[in-house]
Amino acid sequence: MFEEAQYFAPIATGDDGSVVVELASSHPGFADPVYRARRNAIASLAVNHERGEPIPVAEYTEQEHEIWATVTSELKIKHDKYATAEYLAGAERLGLPERRIPQLQEVSELLEPLTGFRYLPAAGLVPLRDFYGVLQDGYFHSTQYIRHHSVPFYTPEPDVIHEVIGHANALAHDRYAALYRLAGAAARRVETQEALEFISKVFWFTLEFGVMSEDGELKAYGAGILSSYGEIEEFRGMDIRALDLHEMGLTEYDITKYQDVLFRADSLQHLEDVVGDFWATCDDESIAKLTHL
Repeated sequence: MFEEAQYFAPIATGDDGSVVVELASSHPGFADPVYRARRNAIASLAVNHERGEPIPVAEYTEQEHEIWATVTSELKIKHDKYATAEYLAGAERLGLPERRIPQLQEVSELLEPLTGFRYLPAAGLVPLRDFYGVLQDGYFHSTQYIRHHSVPFYTPEPDVIHEVIGHANALAHDRYAALYRLAGAAARRVETQEALEFISKVFWFTLEFGVMSEDGELKAYGAGILSSYGEIEEFRGMDIRALDLHEMGLTEYDITKYQDVLFRADSLQHLEDVVGDFWATCDDESIAKLTHL
């Protein structure tokens, strides 16, 4: 992946059309029947959605809106200190609501006039090539559920806070949006699973967990860092390495903990020159050569 496509909770659909989200026993909401019913209802909205149709409305509770408001308020303070200027500019352009969870249709309507991106609802696991490929068309797969209220600053899986605060603010900036599209084009261009996984790892270490030098400080632009209340305070203390396609494409990572290896771009132009050019030109043969350097 971007392994987001692989760590969604599995979804089961019954013969009667019912949808059940299969949460792990370690999930904060596992023993909460109300939360589990909410997850099932929200997942069902995406199951039969077709691209081009309006995204079904998720009826959030006041408690869920409060989680969004709390996390948004705290992250905004941290973004002012740790986020890159381009991410902050995208956030200002987009103007997400701060006191309530926006509907994905609403996010799409805010984004599309800016960079052409729109959201697609995801019930659960999205096939890897589909997850990436639609980026070329200006679509981004997203969950609609929000984390459990008992741990508002933690989620074991990508929720609407991650998908929207982390990604939509970046997608509202033209230069970041162009990189997402290039990643999608690269995913469609390659044929082998090995090449696709290489592309996805480069995505993981850049648009998901990328950091960048800015005015003598290390800033974050990756959605995974910028949507994490805890990780955003820790990333500067990790093993920071120079941007390197070969190393990013072959480095293994653990999605269940903070990322302890990060790759630093010297600037957005540097990121575009190295990663953007790679996604714009790579094919199975060139990636095979990179993996055997």
